[in-house]
Amino acid sequence: MVTYFNKGGFLMWPLLGLFIIGLIIAIVKLWLLLRARINSKKFLAKVLDTIKNKGIDEAIKLCEKTRGPVAALFHAALLKVDKGLEYVDTAVENEAAVQMGILEKGMIWLSTIVAIAPMLGFLGTVQGMIVAFDQIARSNDIVPSEVAGGISVALLTTFAGLAIAIPMQFFYNLFVAMIDGMIVDMEDATNKLIENLIDMGILKKAEK
Repeated sequence: MVTYFNKGGFLMWPLLGLFIIGLIIAIVKLWLLLRARINSKKFLAKVLDTIKNKGIDEAIKLCEKTRGPVAALFHAALLKVDKGLEYVDTAVENEAAVQMGILEKGMIWLSTIVAIAPMLGFLGTVQGMIVAFDQIARSNDIVPSEVAGGISVALLTTFAGLAIAIPMQFFYNLFVAMIDGMIVDMEDATNKLIENLIDMGILKKAEK
């Protein structure tokens, strides 16, 4: 591997840098997303039970102690519950925007690496091909094995670029699917909380 890396030329170094950065982002992102996931049904039941037995203030404290976007949305809703449905909806929408930003943090860098790595690899290949054909043009005696060897070296950067982009694309798609699932879960859980608060007579609908 080291031999191939050295043969690939100086562009292998920025490709290696992209791989390391992408891997760090992917590992951290996976850890954060897994950490943010909770069982929203159980948490909703726990919050409603706390409201019934201990009141809104204790339910707010429970949300503050619980990690993840669902707890953050519940917290935002409960803080405005005494002001009516309109205020609750606004608070939930604002908090949802904040949580979306948190969930999507780092995704732009992964997509950038997916786009840049193959192009950088192809650039290295083009550069290598230019050098190889320049050597052929200057040589009086063309040796096929030397030509093939030069071209194979030129292709190493394309291979490296694709080898980086493919797993990063997998991670990107995985994270998009996880985030989409969490968004649906957030919306569903928050709607059920609001419905239950209305049914319990705690949250009042806006009067027309």
